[in-house]
Amino acid sequence: MQKSLKEIEIENKISDMLTGKATLVASIVFDDEEIQSLQDYANVVSIKRLGYNDHGPVHMKTAALNSIIMFDLLHNAGIKFNLEKERIGSVEESKIAVLLSSLLHDIGMSVSRDNHEMLGVMLAIPIINRILSEIYPNDIKKTTIIRSLIVEGISGHMANQSIHSLEAGLVLIGDGCDMAKGRARITSLLTRAPHVGDIHKYSANSIKEVKIVQGEEKPIRIVIEMTESVGFFQIEEVLFPKIISNPIKPYIELYGNVNGENFKRYL
Repeated sequence: MQKSLKEIEIENKISDMLTGKATLVASIVFDDEEIQSLQDYANVVSIKRLGYNDHGPVHMKTAALNSIIMFDLLHNAGIKFNLEKERIGSVEESKIAVLLSSLLHDIGMSVSRDNHEMLGVMLAIPIINRILSEIYPNDIKKTTIIRSLIVEGISGHMANQSIHSLEAGLVLIGDGCDMAKGRARITSLLTRAPHVGDIHKYSANSIKEVKIVQGEEKPIRIVIEMTESVGFFQIEEVLFPKIISNPIKPYIELYGNVNGENFKRYL
């Protein structure tokens, strides 16, 4: 199946950050025709049918890359993820859960925007079972735990449902950090007629770059750089709600700034 150069670029960045079984999981997902078809069709429904922004393969892979960057920042700071802290799994298994849930989190958009988190869970479970059975053959306990963690990440990624693990928390924020102007570009090109919800399009088009780097006071620093102050809408109405009740919140510094002016700090 044909992939865009952008997809391939993001896949390579993700793969470079993985080792062991996580590398194998990524390879399986990137070569899986069913997953690619779901991601592609999610974009057809989102952009062409509903007029939303990108919810397809580039978005899901970007969200996964964001999540893995933050995963490594937390791990390097000595933060233990829930599986390790609760002595039921390893760091590698936590990373696999974050990777899979991020790469699958929006496949429910292939059906509808409404309840797409739970629709995504329904579509994802057979895929998750298929992949985990290949990675952990005959280990029912391990596959059950990791599958449940993946489902938590998918079902909670809109912040409409409470989540309780650091692993699932990364999925929400990785998703929310994909807000740069390229994500709304296609929708803007398809229609210039005004309609309800345009604030999302205009605010997203003002986001120049989202940087996820090591913080000074906390392990993760997220910096949103924008060309217009309307971009603060994306921070305050899209990203911040995904952080405020998130178990990752204590580990994040959040900043926004317009054209190099003074930074506004949220966390």
